[in-house]
Formats: sequence, structure tokens, C-alpha cells
Amino acid sequence: MPHITKIKTKNFKRFKELEIEFNPELNTIIGDNEAGKSSILHAIELVASGSRNKVESTGLESLFNKDCVTEFLAGENTYESLPELHLELYLNDGTNSDLVGSHNSDSNNKASGLHMVCEPNIELANEIKQVLAMESANFPFEFYVVRFFTFSGEAYSGYSRFLKCLTIDSSQINGEYANREYIKSIYESSVDLPARANLKNEYRQQKVQFKNTNLKAINDGLGIYDFALRSGANFNLETDITLTQDDIPINERGKGQQCFIKTEFALTRNSEGKKIDTILLEEPENHLSHTNMKRLISKISESHQNQIIIATHSSLISTRLDLRNSILLNSASVNPLTLRELTDPTAKFFMKAPDNNILEFVLSNKVILVEGDAEYILFNSLYSKGTGRTLEEDGVHVISVGGTSFKRYMELARTLGIRTAVIRDNDQDYQAKCIDNYSEHITDKIKVFSDIDNTRYTFEVCIYTDNQMICDALFSGSNIKLPPLEFMLANKAESALRLAEKHANDIDIPNYIAEAIAWINE
Repeated sequence: MPHITKIKTKNFKRFKELEIEFNPELNTIIGDNEAGKSSILHAIELVASGSRNKVESTGLESLFNKDCVTEFLAGENTYESLPELHLELYLNDGTNSDLVGSHNSDSNNKASGLHMVCEPNIELANEIKQVLAMESANFPFEFYVVRFFTFSGEAYSGYSRFLKCLTIDSSQINGEYANREYIKSIYESSVDLPARANLKNEYRQQKVQFKNTNLKAINDGLGIYDFALRSGANFNLETDITLTQDDIPINERGKGQQCFIKTEFALTRNSEGKKIDTILLEEPENHLSHTNMKRLISKISESHQNQIIIATHSSLISTRLDLRNSILLNSASVNPLTLRELTDPTAKFFMKAPDNNILEFVLSNKVILVEGDAEYILFNSLYSKGTGRTLEEDGVHVISVGGTSFKRYMELARTLGIRTAVIRDNDQDYQAKCIDNYSEHITDKIKVFSDIDNTRYTFEVCIYTDNQMICDALFSGSNIKLPPLEFMLANKAESALRLAEKHANDIDIPNYIAEAIAWINE
């Protein structure tokens, strides 16, 4: 079964140039908004379809990279300097001579794949030059043509697909067009072309038969007019057919259930040897409950007969399906990163650990990791007092993780180059707990901060020592029976919340936290 090994794009949407390698089975593309996750799936779908109609219905103006258009209009503005849009899918199917050739951008090396190009129509060169000669800035989108060809140079279309590709977009899961395209793809993958032609012909003949028998008595009384069943390209078997579960059409079910049914059914077709080579899932977490999300993840993880590429915002999906399958995109960069080098213990930790904010971490540039809820609750106030700015203004993310998880996150930070400050308690042994314990994980971008005084062994002790008058007044009297420090140690989150609500601007910041705040912004 063919699968995609690599995609290369040029002047496509937000990517002037992009190259991503894919695993043969499972890939998760994760990124923040406007990072280009959907664009990658769209590029794959366009090339695999071989459909000019898909390109034209989307519109070249929305497909071309805005920067390349702007640079052209600001430059020579000549026919010869017009940019081209290229999409290339590299496939593993090297035995198919129809696919192998050097019509690709890999330095004329022979490879197997499919190529889509949008380029100026050479037959309209004179007309294009006239448009470019106009004084007003005008990019000639209307004079471009779309070509689909294999790396061998042979043209292909939707009738001769070399890669069967199915897209399931949960954001449009109950749209009529999306449902029709899904059912059409499933039908085409389940029934070969000769059988589809025969069925379509038989269906048309049965419409004629229905008119000649069931409607004959009615038509005999209509004179020169007849009732008939509609036929033609828009009214045939493939447009009328639908998919049901328990006699209920899937488009009549809820969005979440539709997403689950469509994905499960597509995986089932493939596991039975049907011809869906690559399944593209656009944010499958939308509309799904937590339980159904876990069920869907189980179905995906059990599928080994096809290539699956998922665009997601979900930490649960990215971690449970193994972070080493992740392709990371950030809206601030066009260069994708992967976590393939992550060690097996760390990958398995995130697969088994409780649901976490892993995406928040991997998509950040600067992160402060704290050890518990108390530090997290107070940190915004401490940061604002120390800098006069908010965490959001400085692009700093604070994440609370268990102390035993620090090394796992530090490995991620080292792999991705994320500037990371770890703030933790010294647990009465600063040297062993905070220095020796992390000696193999410290880099110029990763540093551990803790109080060096072993008597100041935890966050609450440090806050109390540096703010004794405030804490004595706040945590005495009323129903509080314990001494203030003991109360704070026994009620860490509640104490932090009271301090944040009553004295956010009055608290003196412990030195080690002030150092971490200064370092993260260096």
C-alpha cells in the first residue's frame, strides 16, 4: 500500500518553502492557531485528488503565499519573474514506473511521487504582459493554469488516482458537501471502477423502469407532460447513496458521533484491505466527549494498515499516540520540528501520565515550570510585581507539573530548544536535590532555581519567612487553630489563593524566584 514519505511545498499559503517527512503509519501535526496544520492537510488532499476543480473552487488567491505575491509586485513585475506554486508528495511506491522520475525538486534525483504546479499560462503570455504593464499593482491569478503530473512526467487526474486519500474534517463534519465527499470517497474505495459504472448504469435504467411502470398511470392522464425521476451528473447513484448505522443516516447523528463513526468506518475499510491509503483527520477532538476521545484514540492506535495524518490541538491525542510521531509547527516559525529523538522512557511517560498541558509546553518559547498549585496560583502576581509586566506580554508560560516530571519536560525542552526555568523546593538538601539531580539536563537554555538555604526547604517556608507580618495577620484568628506557618504548610493552595486575593501587590518575592524571572527574560 502506498504512503507519503515526504511533502515539499513552495509558495503555498503561509509557507514560502516547507519540507516535512512522514512516518508510514501515524503522524500528528500539532501547532497553535495559524501555524499551518490545516494547510498541510489541504496540500496533501489537493495533490492526491488530481482535481483542477478543487483548486479552482478554493481559488489561487487564497492558495498562493502572500509574501511571494507582495515581493513580486514590489520587484521587477515582469512575466519572467512571476512566482510558481509547487506541491510535491513523495511516495514509497518505487516499483510503479508511472510514478518514478526526476520531475521533482530534489536536485533531479529520481523518486516516486506526485507533483502539482500552478504556473502562468504560456499561451496567454502576451495578455499577462499587458496586465503587468498596467500602472496599478495587479497579480494575474486568472492567467495561471494548474497541472498535475507524476515524477515521471505523466499527467494524471481524479480518474487515475495513485494515492487514495480521505479527509475527515470535524469542523465541517455535518456539512452537506463534507458528508457527500466522505461517502463518495468511501464508496469509491469499496467498489472498483468497472463495478461502479455498472451499478450507475443499472440505477439509471431502474429510474426509467420506475417511470414506465409506477408512474405510467399518472402520466397517461397528463397529456403532453410526464412525471419523471431526475437523472444526469447531479442525480445519479453516487450522489443519492448515503451511509447508515442501525438504519439511521450518519448525517442525522450528532457532530461528535459523526466524527467517531466516520473515522472508525474509514479505519475498518482499510483494515479489510480496501484502498484508502492515507486518512487525514482535521482536529478530531472537536465535538467529542472525553470518553469518546479515548475510544477514538484506541481505534487509531490499533490501526496498522494505513497511513494516518492528524492535525490537532489536543494534548491527549498527541501524547497517547506517542509524542515521537509528532510534527510541531509554531506560528512564529515555518520550520517544523519533530520529537523522534525522544527517549523511550519519556515518550512512554507522557503516553501513560495523567492528561497534561504538553502542547502548551512544546509550542512555547519561554516556560517556567513550578512544582505545585500554590506556586502556580501566586506566580502571576509575583511576576507582575517583579517586572511590571504580565506573563502574556513577555510570552512566558507557567506550567505546574509534579516534581518527579521535571526531567521529562527538561528532555523535551532540550530537544526543542525551549528556554525553560525549573522552580522547585530544595527539600532540605539543595546540593543533592537541585544540583546533582539535574546535572545531565542543564544547558544554556535550561536552568533549575531553588533557595540555597536548606532551612528554607519549601515554597511556603520561603514566602512566610520573607513576608512574616503579612502571613501572621492573614493566617491567624477566626477558625484557624494552627500557627500561621503550619497552617500554610497544611493548606498550600488555599493559603496561596488568600495571599493572591488580599496581598498580591504586597508580597516580597523570594530571591530564587526573582532570579528565575530575570533569567527567563535574558
